[in-house]
Amino acid sequence: MNNQEIKHSAKEILNKDFKTSMRGYNPDEVDKFLDSIIQDYELYEKKVEALELELQQLRQENKKLQERPVRQASSSAPSSNNTNYDILQRLSNLEKKVFGSKMYE
Repeated sequence: MNNQEIKHSAKEILNKDFKTSMRGYNPDEVDKFLDSIIQDYELYEKKVEALELELQQLRQENKKLQERPVRQASSSAPSSNNTNYDILQRLSNLEKKVFGSKMYE
């Protein structure tokens, strides 16, 4: 948020008394309007709390993700030629075990 502080709480708005004058506002209208403002204000407070909690959780998750080591695909992955040869060699060994050595005689 901006560097502004919240000036009034919902309770302060609820307890606010206005002076009346000869041609003042209708107190019932003012009370109804302030009740509506209080409801909105309480809803905003709940939303702000929920968003602050979500922000805190996301910051923790972000921190955990940043602490994980980053794997580079090029350095850890074997070359495709070596991989293909290794697969073919393993397949050949498997065939020998499954079908026996008669297949290669």
